[in-house]
Amino acid sequence: MNKSRIYMDYNATAPLLPVARAAMSDALDLPGNPSSVHAEGRAARAVVNTARRQVAALCGADAAGVIFTSGATEAAATVLTPHFKMGKADLAIGHLYVSAVEHPCVLNGGRFDADHVTKLEVDENGVVDLEGLRNHLTTHDQSIGLPMVAIQLANNETGVLQPVTEAAQITKEHGGILVVDAVQAAGRLPIDMGDLGADFLLLSSHKMGGPKGVGAVICAGEVMMPLPLIPGGGQEKGHRSGTENPAAIAGFGAAAAFVSTDLAARSDGIRQMRDELEAGILACAPDCIIHGAESPRLVNTTFFSLPGLKAETAQIAFDLEGVAVSAGSACSSGKVGPSHVLAAMGQDADLGGIRVSIGAESTQGEIRRFLEVFAKINEKREKNRQENGALV
Repeated sequence: MNKSRIYMDYNATAPLLPVARAAMSDALDLPGNPSSVHAEGRAARAVVNTARRQVAALCGADAAGVIFTSGATEAAATVLTPHFKMGKADLAIGHLYVSAVEHPCVLNGGRFDADHVTKLEVDENGVVDLEGLRNHLTTHDQSIGLPMVAIQLANNETGVLQPVTEAAQITKEHGGILVVDAVQAAGRLPIDMGDLGADFLLLSSHKMGGPKGVGAVICAGEVMMPLPLIPGGGQEKGHRSGTENPAAIAGFGAAAAFVSTDLAARSDGIRQMRDELEAGILACAPDCIIHGAESPRLVNTTFFSLPGLKAETAQIAFDLEGVAVSAGSACSSGKVGPSHVLAAMGQDADLGGIRVSIGAESTQGEIRRFLEVFAKINEKREKNRQENGALV
């Protein structure tokens, strides 16, 4: 990473951890295919299975329930399907209910037809309406199949935490299946799959300091399973065909093991920096809106809007000053557009927001430098508003 720049976009991707790099390097020296029965193949399989245990341990899950994928988007497409098996018998899922602030890979409904997907409303802080969920499930037509509910643990833009445990209870009361996107929360919050009440968790390696291009579906059991998205050679117990990538998976496992240690102490340090950053922002620009500030959030995330300044304009200004932040989610090949999260919260989606997301490698000096740049950008905003009142 360029040392003259400041990286504050951990929610888009976290820098590769040294332990993950080392695990990948070691795995790259293994010549065998993990499906081969000879010694070389068994060595590669051992690497994959070690990572499987490490990823499961991060979420309080059983290693047997971990299915490796190319990332969380594929994981979502795998699970979000009307076609399931209960053992050998077909199991129909009739409708998908998703919160309106989900990541696009979940919000788009996976393999469900659009008319079998319902968006659940959220409040002004982006927290899902649990009574609305209950009402939808009460009127769900069980004759077409079971209901499936998909709710993220932490929002990728605002960092706001969802009441997943309560949503799980409501879902179970109505015989439904709960899918939890834990991508942003993993490694930043303690996670126990059983305590959450989730049937399936979605994870992504690169959000926690592992390599890009690998993720996982974690299943609470092995009886109720979605039909494979990618059929073929039967890898991952037939749930995801295609030769596993031992190097990427090893890096994923090493990152999962690393971020599960000293989590409380690391979180406290990150929270202190986040709070200092937000206090500095508001001291400089009291009219700044910090979205979701009234709700529990990830300790590393700040998502704010400056009235009179478009998010993409601010993002470019930060970048020119050597500070990497994002204008919302980095999931659309760099495209910047209205935030569906802000729209769902009843905020100005066209104005947009700037997301600052930090990590354990962030420093107090970087926070101070960010605030210096912020002050400069805000000064230009104020000058422009005084001169012509225009939105820039």
